[in-house]
Amino acid sequence: MDYPNDQAPGAPVRSGIPEHGRVPKYYAVKARIDRLVDDLGEGAPIPTERDLAERYEVARETVRQALRELLLEGKLRRQGRGTVVAGPKLAQPLSLASYTEGVRRQGRTPGRSLVTLDRFPCPGALAAETGLTRGEPVWHLERVLLADDERVGLESTYVALARVPDLDRDFDPDSSFYAYLDRHGIGFGSADERIETVLATPREALLIGTPPALPMLLIHRVSRDTDGGPLERVRTLYRGDRFSFTTHLGHHSHR
Repeated sequence: MDYPNDQAPGAPVRSGIPEHGRVPKYYAVKARIDRLVDDLGEGAPIPTERDLAERYEVARETVRQALRELLLEGKLRRQGRGTVVAGPKLAQPLSLASYTEGVRRQGRTPGRSLVTLDRFPCPGALAAETGLTRGEPVWHLERVLLADDERVGLESTYVALARVPDLDRDFDPDSSFYAYLDRHGIGFGSADERIETVLATPREALLIGTPPALPMLLIHRVSRDTDGGPLERVRTLYRGDRFSFTTHLGHHSHR
C-alpha cells in the first residue's frame, strides 16, 4: 500500500482508505492511473479503457469509475474522442484583483467571449442586494471566461447604466471590466463574496463546454466604490476541475 510516505503534499494521509482498511477496487486502479498521469505529463493521451483494464486486470467498468473521478478532479480532460492529461488548476486569488490579473500571474493568456450585453430596469431582488434603486436602468454583461482559449467559466456582471452609460459603445468585451472602470475614474473600495458549489444549468454547461454533471464553483460578489456606494453585482461560475482559490490570512489580536 502506498500510504502515507509517498502521499502528495496536502493529500489526506489515508486518502481513500475506509476505516475497515479495505480499499475499493476502483480506487486502487485510480491511484495507479494517477501515478501514470504524473509520468505522462500535461497533454499526453492516456491508454484506452480496454488497455487499462487489461493492464490492471480489472473490468472496464472499474476503470471507467476511476477515470470519472480523475476527470471530476481535473487530473484528466476530454479532448476530441479521447482523454488526455490536464494541466495544473488555475489558482485564482480571492481579492479585488481581476480575473485577467489572476490568470496572467500564472503565465496563461486570459480572454473573454461576449455572450450578451443588454439593459433592463433593476429588479427588486437586485436592488435589495446591491443598494441600487429599483427600476433604474442596469447593464447585464455576460461573458465566457477563457484561459489560453480554453473555456473555463461564465461571468455575469450587473452595473447601473448611470455609472457607465457608454458601455455598449466604448468597452471591449475581451478586456478587463475593472480596467475599464479605472479608466473612467471609478475605484473599488470593498466587496462581499460568497462561494458555493453548484451544478451548471444545461445552458451554462453548453456555453462553458462541460458536461452538466461537472461540479462548478460559484462566486457571488457585491462591490462598492471608494465612497461606499453600490458599484456592481457579479455572478461567476468557474469549472471545478480547472480552478482553485487562494487567499492570505493574517493574525489579528483580540483586544
